[in-house]
Amino acid sequence: MEADRDVRPTRRRNYKSRAGRSQIVAVPHPFDLVIFDCDGVLVDSETISATTLADNLTRIGFPVDLDYVNEHYLGRSFDVVKADYMRRAGRPLPQGFADAWYRDLFAAFRRDLKPIAGAADVLRWLAIPKCVASSSAPARLALSLEVTGLAPLCGTDVFNASMVSRGKPAPDLFLYCAGRMGAIPARTLVVEDSITGIAAAVAAGMTAWGFVGGSHYAGDGDTAPLRRAGATRIFASMSEFGLE
Repeated sequence: MEADRDVRPTRRRNYKSRAGRSQIVAVPHPFDLVIFDCDGVLVDSETISATTLADNLTRIGFPVDLDYVNEHYLGRSFDVVKADYMRRAGRPLPQGFADAWYRDLFAAFRRDLKPIAGAADVLRWLAIPKCVASSSAPARLALSLEVTGLAPLCGTDVFNASMVSRGKPAPDLFLYCAGRMGAIPARTLVVEDSITGIAAAVAAGMTAWGFVGGSHYAGDGDTAPLRRAGATRIFASMSEFGLE
């Protein structure tokens, strides 16, 4: 199946693009549910998150750069950060580290966080059920959707890694979402920006599309890792989502 060609357009719900051109958000077929990652897919948060995390780790004598953070932590929960620090430093993260980082991160989100261009249009006019599945902590996820204005478009169908025993790249979160939404994995599409997320979707028996329109992909045209992880389609703009 050519996942990026097999679409069923709906002509009941159109919207105007910023250029003023009428567009149609098509229903990807044969999908009954679309699961969106949040960070780097709906909100342009990955660069902000990586920068504040690298700064806070360096501050405690654990110097890392943005490349390291993106390679080892992108798309994964904070538990991975804790485990990596323990492995490399031989001791747990200092008490209060998470609180200090989240203070910096949340302040930066309130100041700088923006939605991915076109994400609101896709959420508003997508003609099949949708939900959000994120590795972020509940408070971070809620703030991300709130400050970008996407929360009303997502409603209560927002799920996070604390709801399952294993985070991405395990399939648990995506399978939990499908179960809650009444969809079967084989008819579920996942939109992810990370290798970890793509791998989790594939492990869940779902179709995975890779999104590379976030600022953390700026200047990096290498989509091969997402392809190798199992993405059947790569796209860089939400205006391309589901459009013929």
